[in-house]
Amino acid sequence: MRLDKLLAHCGYGSRKDVKKYIRSGEVLVNGEVILDDDYKVNEEVDEIIVFDESVSYQNKVYIMLNKPKNVVSATFDNKAKTVIDLLSQYKNYKIFPIGRLDIDTTGLLLVSNDGALCHKLLSPKNHVDKKYLVEFDGDFKQSYYNDFEMGIILDDGYKTLPSHIEIIDEKKAIVTIHEGKFHQVKRMFLALNMKVINLKRIEFGPLVLDESLKEGEYRLLNKEEISILTSL
Repeated sequence: MRLDKLLAHCGYGSRKDVKKYIRSGEVLVNGEVILDDDYKVNEEVDEIIVFDESVSYQNKVYIMLNKPKNVVSATFDNKAKTVIDLLSQYKNYKIFPIGRLDIDTTGLLLVSNDGALCHKLLSPKNHVDKKYLVEFDGDFKQSYYNDFEMGIILDDGYKTLPSHIEIIDEKKAIVTIHEGKFHQVKRMFLALNMKVINLKRIEFGPLVLDESLKEGEYRLLNKEEISILTSL
């Protein structure tokens, strides 16, 4: 791989930026100062130093984001800020959100550049669990437990797969679904004459939202989390 491309991928700036660093003698490869930005490196073997800092190259990245409100789950939008805008240091990895959360929904969103994992997690046949903390308005009736377990008919006539609801208090619940229809949780509650006020995803498959992440904050997945995801 070209040295300037690798450094740009690793978040050291644009191609123009890293070319300046290289040509000014700030980059060493295997202990030797390299001044050619098109110098070829083996990212798996060569030791690369920038500003006295060792460079660690990753081909695939896996990011846990605590998505805030008023941010869309997309790579580009003409009007609203996207989740990729929050992860600007990883843009060079061509990352994308795996699945989506509505603009007013918060919580766990996985962002990666692993297309195979994306297909695996979103494939309807795999029925990957998604768990949400729901604040709602309206009266929850005892019969609704059975409605969730049997499947709820939405406004377009579609009957959802069986789901599960756990009531925490009078206006708060945890809901687990196994599919991802458009506005599904909100529409399920509306079908039962209730309205979702706040919605937060707290689990996606085996991933659990890191409680230390404030809205808008993110971190890379650790090796154990990546191993669990990729072995699904």
